[in-house]
Amino acid sequence: MDMDLFYAGDCDISFMLGGLSGGIKDFQIHGMVRVVMKPLIKTIPLVGGLQIYFLNYPTIDFNLVGVADLLDVPGLSDMLRRIIIEQVAAMMVLPNKLPIILSEVVPAHVLKFPEPEGVLRVHVVEAKQLMKKDISVLGKGKSDPYAIITLGAETFKTKTIDNTVEPKWDYWCEAVVISRRVQELRMTVWDRDPGLPGVQNDDYLGRATIEVNGVTKKGQVDSWLALEEAKTGMVHLRMKWLQLSDNPADLKEALSETQMLRVTSMSTAVLMVFMDSAKNLPGAGGKSGGPKPDPICHLSVAKTTLKSNIQYRTDCPVYEQGFTFLVNNPETDTLHLRFVDQKTDAELGKLAYNLSTLLDKENLELQDQPLQLQKSGPESKVILSMKLRILKYCGGSVDSDDQHTQEDITSSSPLIRAPSVKQVQLINVFLLEIGDYEKKNEELNPETNEETTCTTQVLPKVESSSTLHHRQLSTTSSSGENGLGKIQITLRYSVQRQRLVVVIHKIVNLPLKDPSNIPDPYVKLYLLPERNKESKRKTETVRDNCNPVYDESFEYVMSQGELSNRQLEVTVLTQKTWKSPVMGQVVINLNEIDLTTPLTSWFDLQPEAIKEKDQ
Repeated sequence: MDMDLFYAGDCDISFMLGGLSGGIKDFQIHGMVRVVMKPLIKTIPLVGGLQIYFLNYPTIDFNLVGVADLLDVPGLSDMLRRIIIEQVAAMMVLPNKLPIILSEVVPAHVLKFPEPEGVLRVHVVEAKQLMKKDISVLGKGKSDPYAIITLGAETFKTKTIDNTVEPKWDYWCEAVVISRRVQELRMTVWDRDPGLPGVQNDDYLGRATIEVNGVTKKGQVDSWLALEEAKTGMVHLRMKWLQLSDNPADLKEALSETQMLRVTSMSTAVLMVFMDSAKNLPGAGGKSGGPKPDPICHLSVAKTTLKSNIQYRTDCPVYEQGFTFLVNNPETDTLHLRFVDQKTDAELGKLAYNLSTLLDKENLELQDQPLQLQKSGPESKVILSMKLRILKYCGGSVDSDDQHTQEDITSSSPLIRAPSVKQVQLINVFLLEIGDYEKKNEELNPETNEETTCTTQVLPKVESSSTLHHRQLSTTSSSGENGLGKIQITLRYSVQRQRLVVVIHKIVNLPLKDPSNIPDPYVKLYLLPERNKESKRKTETVRDNCNPVYDESFEYVMSQGELSNRQLEVTVLTQKTWKSPVMGQVVINLNEIDLTTPLTSWFDLQPEAIKEKDQ
């Protein structure tokens, strides 16, 4: 269950900072929260437990009161907001989850064992045309840009490139993905300006957001993204989706790929650890027979170290915590555990487990294994479960929901259920035969055709269900119902980002009245009922072409409720003359389409409708 949570509370929080007292009032938090109810059981309460987590970082706001508000301490609000967000993220922003067990019959590992779907490898290549924020002697200078990449609670930062608006970062990072269908990769670009510590001195240069699901479907993405909330600027990102394999034979390919990249920080495997408990630890200070310790465990693989929760006054702590590590080479890397008494920082025991041992286990797994601790008592043990998964590139992936047939739509016809893959393959053959027949007929009887069309295969051969785009099939010819051609468009609404995404792919068979005057087509969009500059979008112009290919994406910021009274007007024009005459048009009623799943369709171009003059 996904919920758009908005909490506004009248909390009363007091704090002391350097002798100054202050407080927080009117605390607000807004974000998309997911509640997973599992497993189902046969007795009341029917659900064995809950997993609650934010899909991405929530938005947090509050008011400062007291002395802190009166003095308006520089950077205090930013510092407090950062502390609160970090605490929330550590508790319940993916990959961190807040588990709640509702039934004693449900083992803890069912809810608390890490469940990644894969790893997203990101290469932040470069940027260009960034805004100039620094001031030089001669006026506006350049910038000192760096980028921050976030996926859930994971954050990465590039190096700063001084005095440029076209930085070459060449920065690599990897993030574990828990829910690819809803998580987003967010990138913000900043101009570095050193100043007061704790104060946000850096200038904002824009941001870009990428839905992980789009990358996983394609497998690899290499694209330039325009920065939002910025006058100018683009970033160049390369992303690759790596799935998880329990076949140790895949390790050789993963190692060779990382060696070829020549990036030492790249991973070849994911290690998931569930630490259930420890038994018979020595007393406080590491002495047997002493008072009960406050044990905490440090887990590390290579340079990554994670900490467990503190268990107070016990020599048999129960942790029931899951941890995830990215592993460079499981053949040589080692998992280190170190138990420490939080009060005295004395070591209570440690363990070194060679990950190569997991490669010999069935399914690369270790279930509820008691392991002897070193430098501890003879009966001191830790109970662990582990899973090792090899990173493997398998191309694009298809969700089960994406395999369901989608409903197609045109501006003049009711909803029509899309044909199956086999039906489309048969229709392809049939239409190509018709196209050949029409072409031969035009060659034999040129005087019966006042207009000719640029020949093209409207429906290319279908390779697989994952590459199939549903198309509206014309019952007249490949030039559409009105002989004006067809346009291929993808429509999608992002609930998380509150955006309507429109992709103009291509146009086929625009009419060619004069072979010596081939059109220069471009596409103009308006989001009706407003036909103004705010809703206007426009593609590039393709010169001398009746079958232009654009593949350009446009976005409109709006709530899901606004879609019910909106129409998308798509107009094809040519720049061959100064008047830019209209060659065809499509008006799509957005309230007739379920845009929560992407819809890619062919639309017959219609004659231009009578409308008011563009503003």
